[in-house]
Amino acid sequence: MYKKYHTLNKELFILNRANFIKHLKANSIAIFNSNDEHPMNGDAHHNFKQNSDLFYLSGVDQEDSVLVIYPDCVLEEFREALFIKRTNDAMVTWNGYKLNMDQAREVSGINNIYWADEFEVKMRPIINYASNIYLSLNENDRSTISTPYKDLRFAQLMRDKYPLHEFERATPILHRLRCIKSNYELELMKIAVSISEKMFARILKFVKPGVCEYEIEAEVIHEYLSNRASGHSFSPIVASGANSCILHYVDNNKQCKDGDILLLDSGADYANYASDMTRTIPVNGVYTPRQKQVYNAVLRTLREAKKLLKPGVLLMEYQAQVGEITQKELVDLGLLTMDDIKKQDPKWPAYKRYFMHGTSHFLGIDVHDVGMRYEPMKPGMTFSCEPGIYIKEEGIGVRIENEILITENGCVDLMEHIPIEADHIEELMKK
Repeated sequence: MYKKYHTLNKELFILNRANFIKHLKANSIAIFNSNDEHPMNGDAHHNFKQNSDLFYLSGVDQEDSVLVIYPDCVLEEFREALFIKRTNDAMVTWNGYKLNMDQAREVSGINNIYWADEFEVKMRPIINYASNIYLSLNENDRSTISTPYKDLRFAQLMRDKYPLHEFERATPILHRLRCIKSNYELELMKIAVSISEKMFARILKFVKPGVCEYEIEAEVIHEYLSNRASGHSFSPIVASGANSCILHYVDNNKQCKDGDILLLDSGADYANYASDMTRTIPVNGVYTPRQKQVYNAVLRTLREAKKLLKPGVLLMEYQAQVGEITQKELVDLGLLTMDDIKKQDPKWPAYKRYFMHGTSHFLGIDVHDVGMRYEPMKPGMTFSCEPGIYIKEEGIGVRIENEILITENGCVDLMEHIPIEADHIEELMKK
């Protein structure tokens, strides 16, 4: 064990590489880099988060790592090779342990391990033998990165050094592979879900009028770290009262007041796999009649939305169907009229005034994971399901979110066992 989480089964990464290799052209080399260590201020760095593709293919969870996959290489030692940060006694004294060569073999299932500072000398003649070079970039369609990150800099460097090679995109291959979860991955995701379950049980005992959102956030991270999570899978949203109507509220600095509703959207990062759950609870332990009315409308929408998640469904069509379900609930809540619906702009339906975000996103190594959103859903895909209704004029925002696995026969709710009924939540908070 070299991280907080338990040592993972290397068969996961052996399987992932084998699946990836099937999609390469003949005589191709693929090269993957770890992420940068991002500077903070002075000589400090932000916590390191591994490149998702490198982790998916190797299991290596540290900086200054390079993975090489070259199935047709004439030299066996470079058909699969891993370059890791050189470690020594001085490094251990200052910064703690890094993988040694034997540990890297055990983590990744790769026999050929070298030091990262040997990459240029060892790989230049090998790359020259290859006809095609596969590289990966951050092609997540939700990404808005504006900085020249490691993969982008490396791609530009390789084009300068090897201008006559054919370059190929590894990312589309990995998007299709990563969105279908193996049993190994599902087990890790279920561990992350179980940590979220424990966190919610803790929060139900803690929340009461007078506590502050940041105190709740502290309880969340306490439960995550106590259960070997690396931390949050995204910045937690702890939104009380009117803050519950701010979709990505992360200030978490207000006091929770009697009569407020509290929207908690949070996830644990376990072994680089993310959980993502949202619950909306009454601060004083009892929903007002209006809060419960809105809550139950969202819960009904969640249950109807889950029925639509099955093989062959297109994400965009599914979203439109969930919109129609929400539209009916909004009419019943007195928030929309049939006249509003008749006069609506088809490009921005009337329901979007109260439900303006998507219902589902891919979930896996990243909380907003990669996937082929314009292709039909397939068994093995995992999605969030998170309908919501946000009534700014009433200061009531309700979102409920579970994780869903697509199967041959429909879907399985991986969080179905976590309290979700309004009456059940009230009962647990009274205890």
